[in-house]
Amino acid sequence: MSRIRLILIPPSATLPAPCLTLDAQGNVLTRGVVELGGPAPEPMRTVAVVPGADVLIRWLPLPSGSPAQVAAVALYALRDELAAPADRLVAALGATDPEGRRPVAVVARSLLQAWRDYLETLGLRPDVMLPDSLVLPEPPQADRLTAAVFGADLALRGRDLALSLQPDLAEAVAAGRALDRIGRADEIERLLAAAALNPPINLLAGTGRGVEADRRGWKRAAALAAALVASPLILTLAAAGHDAWRAGRAEARAEAVARRAFPDIAPNADPVAEATRRLAAAPPPGGTVNAAAALFAAVEGVEGAELDSLTADARGVRATVTYPAYQDLEALQRAMAARGMALTDESTVDDQGKVVSEVRVGGA
Repeated sequence: MSRIRLILIPPSATLPAPCLTLDAQGNVLTRGVVELGGPAPEPMRTVAVVPGADVLIRWLPLPSGSPAQVAAVALYALRDELAAPADRLVAALGATDPEGRRPVAVVARSLLQAWRDYLETLGLRPDVMLPDSLVLPEPPQADRLTAAVFGADLALRGRDLALSLQPDLAEAVAAGRALDRIGRADEIERLLAAAALNPPINLLAGTGRGVEADRRGWKRAAALAAALVASPLILTLAAAGHDAWRAGRAEARAEAVARRAFPDIAPNADPVAEATRRLAAAPPPGGTVNAAAALFAAVEGVEGAELDSLTADARGVRATVTYPAYQDLEALQRAMAARGMALTDESTVDDQGKVVSEVRVGGA
């Protein structure tokens, strides 16, 4: 009997990953978790559900052609919604719908590799990766949205809509549409099993030879620099599961990769620190929509704070924020860091008893 392992990537590498084992009909055989240092998982087809908050999903009318050609067209069509160059992104394509459109899922190449690295640390090699929002069914009416909680986020699915976000933003995104919440564990398991048997999209299919080929080029070096230097996921794994010898080797590799990724770093500079600074200035993961949603949520979490303006252009995502006290900026930065983004203060002034900062949103 052919079996499938379905694993949900947790928000932190310190947490165990929920796991289901399914038979060929989608029946749940076992429930459990996979964690670092546990027994080696049994080889079988593995489907990983990733956080939908990090994936931009759109439906587009696309021409025929090879997958690589169609993905390139999709990235070009979405260029105004993306805050990173196309060569730093992966676009995966779904099946054409009756209206002639295809779902397109866009994710940062470095983040996709970080998820793969995490699973490989657990002894797993994924065959499929799909965002949690596409696990949900499309509602029958256009004035309704299907909703379910995955981890700390709420996934939403509607007509031409699939995304995950903080629950307190759901009503704003719904814009008057009714929310049909799925809360029963057995119903969510049924949806997960259906998605595992027939994945609506596979983020790994969008990589082609890209991720593997990048191991030999500067793009792969940049992805490794982002993972080794800046990713809490990889840092946590290194601290928890590697011995001193491998930690030392990892530090040396990080410095070497940072210099390959940014060859203009001065010889006497700390390459890891400089790479971290540059990566923080990189475009935020998930594009402008996710950056805006994260910034709105961060501002709402600080009493008296206001978002005065938000601009997205070739220079990245920038905003003007007003708040009561200087320490409130640190609270905003912590909230953005929890969403995998960096909030860099470019200028700060006092204005009639309040503090006004020009900030830039970048990748953490």
